[in-house]
Amino acid sequence: MTQKERQERSRKEIYQAALEEFGTYGYDKVNMERICGNHGISKGMMYHYYSNKDELFLLCVERTFQELRAHVERDMAHLSGDTAAAVKDFFMIRECFSSFIPSKARFESAMLRPPKHLAAQIQALRAPMRRLNQEFIEGLLDKMPLRPDLKPEMVTRYLETIESLFQNMIVSYQGGHPAQDFHAMLETAGELLNMVLFGILRHADPA
Repeated sequence: MTQKERQERSRKEIYQAALEEFGTYGYDKVNMERICGNHGISKGMMYHYYSNKDELFLLCVERTFQELRAHVERDMAHLSGDTAAAVKDFFMIRECFSSFIPSKARFESAMLRPPKHLAAQIQALRAPMRRLNQEFIEGLLDKMPLRPDLKPEMVTRYLETIESLFQNMIVSYQGGHPAQDFHAMLETAGELLNMVLFGILRHADPA
């Protein structure tokens, strides 16, 4: 193994350990020593590559967004032409990413409560993912039969907000427990999205 390969392996080992620790315990409860002790990483190796936990946390943020964006871009090409189905599929693409990579799901949850001093940097790293979401939603708006009192920019912000919270919504809707299997997750997601998109109140028939 070459020196470059050994360095890449060491960096990957540290990254995976940090992702697991931050995703499980959150930013505040994790420090460099804990990552080293829980994953058999020497302090010398850790500090050779990374100077502090902020650097590691931002690395996890950046790679999570990069991998999520690549996953979404790949699967968006297969979305249905039907508007309602396409919106549902768009939400489910992200859920599939989180379901098949549990450590990513836990870390995404940790990002919902970022340390304040890193908020601006995290927003900058999130920007490409937000642009992708906005482009997709804006492409759907022309086909959506929106209520006359809603402006397209309001709907864009609404769907963006729901999308960022959807994973936690699914767990909360199931009483705080994750879905038992992928089929159960799809069923729960379908119920939630039906209410999100079409509301819960019966509309009175016009006189």
